[in-house]
This record gives sequence, C-alpha cells and structure tokens, in this order.
Amino acid sequence: MSGPFWKKCIAWPNSTLPRSSQLPETMKTTTPTFRPLDSSETPRFAGEVSFMRLPVVKDPALLDIALAGIPWDGGTTNRPGARHGPRDMRAQSMLLRPYHHVSGLSPYDQCQVADIGDSPVNPIDLMDSLARIQGFFEQIHDAGAVPLSAGGDHLSTLPVLRAIARQQPVGLIHFDAHSDTNDRYFGDHKYTHGTPFRRAIEEGLLDPHRMIQIGIRGSRYRPGGDDFVKQSGIRVIHIEEYFDLGA
Repeated sequence: MSGPFWKKCIAWPNSTLPRSSQLPETMKTTTPTFRPLDSSETPRFAGEVSFMRLPVVKDPALLDIALAGIPWDGGTTNRPGARHGPRDMRAQSMLLRPYHHVSGLSPYDQCQVADIGDSPVNPIDLMDSLARIQGFFEQIHDAGAVPLSAGGDHLSTLPVLRAIARQQPVGLIHFDAHSDTNDRYFGDHKYTHGTPFRRAIEEGLLDPHRMIQIGIRGSRYRPGGDDFVKQSGIRVIHIEEYFDLGA
C-alpha cells in the first residue's frame, strides 16, 4: 500500500518501540490536528460521545485513519445485538488516555485520526445494507484513509472487503472461534454471519494463501465441515495448537 498513512504511520518490526524523540523525520513533517478531549480538563461523563473522545470528521480525505461504526447485525442467525456495538464501544473508549505507558507514544501524534461516524444501514433489508456499507467504505478507501471499523455481525466484513479489495485481493488475520466459511444457511441463503470469508474468497477479495485463522474451536454441523478451508489453503491455528505453542 501507499499513501499518506503509510508514510507517516510506521509498524515497528521489533518489540523495542522508539520514544517520541527518536521518531523518523518523515513522521514529524505534518503535525496532526485532531486530538482527543483532555479528560483532566473535560470529565469523561461530559462532552460528545465518540471513539477515543476524538473529533467527528465527515471528510475522509482529511484523515489517515478513519474510525467507523457499523451498527448492523442483520446477518446473524443467533444472539443479535452487535448493532449496538459502535455506540457502546464509543462510550467505553472514552476511558482511554492518549499515551502508551511503555512506549510513551500516542497514535494521535503521528497520524490524522478521527471518528468518521457510522455506516448507513437498513435493518430490514440485508442486501441493501451490504450495498450501503460497501458504498460508505468505498468513500473512505478512495479518499486514501485507512478504515478501522467497530461493530456489526461478522457478515459486515464482506462489504468492507468489497470496498477495499476491488483492485486486488488482500490477506487476513482472523481471531475467532469459527472460520465463517460455511456455504449456506436455512436453505439457500448465501449471506449470513457464518459465510463472509467463503464469499470473499469466491469473489476474489481474499487471498487464502495470505490468510490465517487463530483460535478456531468448537463443534461442527457435520463431518468435513472444514473441507473448504483445507482445499483453499487457509492456515488455521486451532485452539489446541494455540495452547501447544504457549501463546
């Protein structure tokens, strides 16, 4: 990838993170303008509710990282409620302070980060919601910002992938109990919270050879329930291997 985010926000390759005085000059050329509210001046129970107490900015072209909510769980077949995730996660994130206690770094010193609001959804029309979510994230992606989404059931991952992987497939690091690579539910329904990664691979959005699923566990509907995973070449670390590795 290229773009302003990757020029200014660097993933450090080892466990020794630099102090702010050691940051590369490329990360100091632009002073980020969006900052969280200071909870030592404005108490956490006051003010606008947003991710990390950051400003709400509607123009993704102004951002390196766009924090977005997906208030939708129309793809779930059991235990709905993820539609409420973005609002509740915003409220809980207001407890965070901006600097890490070990590295001394703050992402808000290095990147333009803000809350861009929620994706539009249609709670009574699954296919319309998929289209609306895709369109919302296409705007973020096309503006050069990197989206970081919260909330939504697992099917909401599919329209996000459709938005950011239109030109070429991407890799995926997936932490979950289930692989979400089933084919159909309740007859011939292809789009549920248990099918997004199968659809994404079929649509050429995910490269299964650059995909790893960590922590997979639990019972299955039938023998051979992981045949698609094996045939696709996805690397799976089941929970038993995870513990054997000492993770």
